[in-house]
Amino acid sequence: MTSTPEYTIGDYLADRLAQIGCRHHFVVPGDYNLILLDKLQSNPALKEIGCANELNCSMAAEGYARANGVSACVVTFSVGAISAFNGTGSAYSENLPLILISGSPNTNDAGQFHMLHHTLATNDFSYQIEMAKKITCCAVAVGRPEEAPRLIDRAIRAALLSRKPCYIEIPTNLAGAHCVRPGPISAVIDPVHSDNATLIAAADCASDYLRGKQKPVILVGPKLGRAPGAKKELIRFAEALGCAVAVQPAAKGMFPEDHPQFVGIFWGTISTLAADAIIAWADAIICVGTIFTDYSTVGWTAMPSIPLMVAEMDHVSFPGAHFSRVRLSEFLNHLAQEVTANDATMVEYGRLRPDPIMVHTAAPEDALTRKEITRQVQELLCERTTLFVETGDSWFNGISLRLPPGADFEIEMQWGHIGWSIPAAFGYAIGHRDRRVIVMVGDGSFQVTAQEVSQMVRYKLPITILLINNRGYTIEVEIHDGSYNRIKNWDYAKLVEAFNAEDGKAAGYKANTAGELASAIERAGKNTEGPTLIECTIDQDDCTRELITWGHYVAKANARPPVQPGGLF
Repeated sequence: MTSTPEYTIGDYLADRLAQIGCRHHFVVPGDYNLILLDKLQSNPALKEIGCANELNCSMAAEGYARANGVSACVVTFSVGAISAFNGTGSAYSENLPLILISGSPNTNDAGQFHMLHHTLATNDFSYQIEMAKKITCCAVAVGRPEEAPRLIDRAIRAALLSRKPCYIEIPTNLAGAHCVRPGPISAVIDPVHSDNATLIAAADCASDYLRGKQKPVILVGPKLGRAPGAKKELIRFAEALGCAVAVQPAAKGMFPEDHPQFVGIFWGTISTLAADAIIAWADAIICVGTIFTDYSTVGWTAMPSIPLMVAEMDHVSFPGAHFSRVRLSEFLNHLAQEVTANDATMVEYGRLRPDPIMVHTAAPEDALTRKEITRQVQELLCERTTLFVETGDSWFNGISLRLPPGADFEIEMQWGHIGWSIPAAFGYAIGHRDRRVIVMVGDGSFQVTAQEVSQMVRYKLPITILLINNRGYTIEVEIHDGSYNRIKNWDYAKLVEAFNAEDGKAAGYKANTAGELASAIERAGKNTEGPTLIECTIDQDDCTRELITWGHYVAKANARPPVQPGGLF
């Protein structure tokens, strides 16, 4: 007779990941997580995705969470997890539920005062969870088998509700330990709704507030896209109110750019479509999921000067009032039914709207420029395209593009980690194989995480990478220049093809002219079994006016002298 395999803690975790919608989990093996990886592998609903290193693994999981809504990253103790904390920090700042899972030492070792590898050469192994608590919404360490179901469920539920990462630590000798089977998944995934009385009061207050204003405008921030159902309800609310709608740069694409009420990207002096003018004209700004940072306000020069009505993921505040436990989608839905239409800002915007810009098309033999790269990328965008823009001038080039209906836009402006786009695009493409993924990345950023292109090759992902080679960290140059902003040049096209080895289908091309770029893009579209990298060579000083302006004000904000306490010298 064949005995039934014992159900284990690793099996429990695998079932919960599958039940919440993780079809893939991103891993780097290490001796403290190998048994756990075996258990996850044995679950037919999960597919293991190997990564080149833990930094890339965490950022691939961050990208997957953008596509799938939730993700899992599995690493080993200390040398793995501490590296993965970087992508976890990105997920925290970008409001993404990434489940970071770390193997850890045998439960007997701490009590026996053993000195172990992959540690800080201390007998206290609690330092990792203490670090994890700072960058997650919930951090748990399984110490006894019977605790595993409660702790795993608690961490996952916290991540799903708060749209933040969580941390689960499982000792190497407990991954295969006996565990009870999970109860209904509804205990983990059931949402928390608004308090009904508070929701009604918040909507009534908002309606009264707006009734007393003549020139309302809506400003959309990146948290809108992380709140379940909120994008749909925002459109409904905006159409009920009838006012102008601008978006912050990190929220590009979260309100349709073909919508008649869309008035551009609000980014201070580098705003698009005169969004700054209509924001300045308004007497009421309804902030929906906004984040005001030194980056999004151009060194604090674009902070709105009037009191704000702020709708966050779980609360709403007005001048003189605050309402907790109000979910964003429910608030927008309720408010849409109460507001009185007011299109004053749209009428005024009709007078402010700039004329369309005539775009110059370079001749095929013309030397390649940043403007020509952007023009050709614009032609690639369609309803099934997702564009990733890397920290750097790619931000500003990407922001200037027009997104057609259905196109998606991904940016990591809050965390701002150079190199994010390569592993994040890899993870996103694993979760969204039905979309064409295009990455705009600089040479300096690419060098940080280039290894993950090998995984694009491994999993046959037809990602198009437009690498802008201007031989340095151009964004840093515009903030504060120095010799440290110059980097060693690579032969990027050849490097990508080196990842092919015996069976890969990656392609690498160099484009020095407009015609060479057009030809390379055409060939990239035909390469459906692997990534295509196009090395676009441009002059080192060829960058956007917006980057120069933004860099000046951010540098000025960075250089502010210390404020001395009153009366002290």
